[in-house]
Amino acid sequence: MGFLAGRHVLVAGAGVTGRSAAEALLAADAAVTVTDGSADRLAALEQLLPGVDLVPGLVAPPPGVDLVVTSPGWRPDSPLLVAARAAGVEVIGEVELAWRMGAELADPPTWLAVTGTNGKTTTVGMLESILRAAGIDAVACGNVGLPVVDALLAGHRVLAVELSSFQLHWSPSVRPFAGVLLNLAEDHLDWHGTFGAYAAAKAGVLTGGVAIGGVDDPVVAELLAAAPAGAHVGFTLSSPEEGQLGVHDGVLVDRAFGSDAVLLPVADVQPAGPPGVADALAAAALARAHGVPAEAVAAGLRSFRPGAHRAVVVASAGGVLYVNDSKATNPHAAAASLRSHPSVVWVAGGLLKGASVDDLVRAEAHRMRGAVLIGADREVIAKALARHAPAVPVAVLDGATMDDAVRAARSMAQPGDAVVLAPAAASMDMFSDYAHRGQAFTEAVQALVTS
Repeated sequence: MGFLAGRHVLVAGAGVTGRSAAEALLAADAAVTVTDGSADRLAALEQLLPGVDLVPGLVAPPPGVDLVVTSPGWRPDSPLLVAARAAGVEVIGEVELAWRMGAELADPPTWLAVTGTNGKTTTVGMLESILRAAGIDAVACGNVGLPVVDALLAGHRVLAVELSSFQLHWSPSVRPFAGVLLNLAEDHLDWHGTFGAYAAAKAGVLTGGVAIGGVDDPVVAELLAAAPAGAHVGFTLSSPEEGQLGVHDGVLVDRAFGSDAVLLPVADVQPAGPPGVADALAAAALARAHGVPAEAVAAGLRSFRPGAHRAVVVASAGGVLYVNDSKATNPHAAAASLRSHPSVVWVAGGLLKGASVDDLVRAEAHRMRGAVLIGADREVIAKALARHAPAVPVAVLDGATMDDAVRAARSMAQPGDAVVLAPAAASMDMFSDYAHRGQAFTEAVQALVTS
């Protein structure tokens, strides 16, 4: 890669993204230094990345560094990144690096990008399934797990790119062929500082050729209308207007890229429920923007299966359904999860990251049989329930395990109820990640119903 050859690049972060960025930089003949706060993570790279200078705990770029590639989780106020900018050194993310490397290829891949507060992973999975059903060499990458630089260097023709607000913040020149903003709600305010800054980062996905947005969300509709993209397309759970995709008479319909093109029945979409249908419409819009026929959209959506820990039915016993939606890591996602059931015992709690649960509780209190609260911010959620749903029984568990939470939820549940793990919060106070939390819930439920 011409623009990288001979440059001294500092990679901030030695995790999966940092390692992939360093490998790509080495392959492009750059001189590479990697720093991380963990000496153990750096040591793990010693055998994998010969020729890379590994330096723990840098708070300023070494002399001669003229580009910093940061892992997405590093905040803009991190001392190293502040020092780099003060020294006039550009700071970009791994996604931006992949974009610039792709721009130097004779035949770069097509980027179809997805962001939003919730539904990103489901949507890119649906999109990948649709593209493959159309016979296209495509791969889901980005925040979904596979770094974009790896997908780029593997030579895939279409990249279904999941982008977090962090990644978009560090990707100033990314302009996807088509990009979708699914929805917006308070999240990651501890990182961005304000909702406005968070929304502005998310709106970066709407700067390419085709901007697509969930117009049932008024904030998204406003951002879509103001987007600089050449074409604007909305999707809605209602009957679509001209230039939109939506639902009419129980069928997904495209009135943007076809003349009332029928895609497939709502009943064929998995996961079921409004969030799953919205994600399917978003994925269909991106695929249709790329020219995928309606038949392939239908085939891809029918073959798609949701990932683990996203509205997964774990068990049904004694007339009670147990649902693992550990991936509902913010209030907006948790509210969508609760709306899929008429009567629920809500298992929630963890790290709220500055988000408020008041709107969630106010809107969904009528369906709550009870609530079981665990984790660091359990009292914050308890106070919201006391304010807006004082009649809902609440168990606030101090120092509890997931087994304790499931037993408490079962004691509240009645036949016809769903016990739903929809934490509305991050997991790292009690678990390694949301998957670990979901697995703990699954194991606790299985132990309870088989005892």
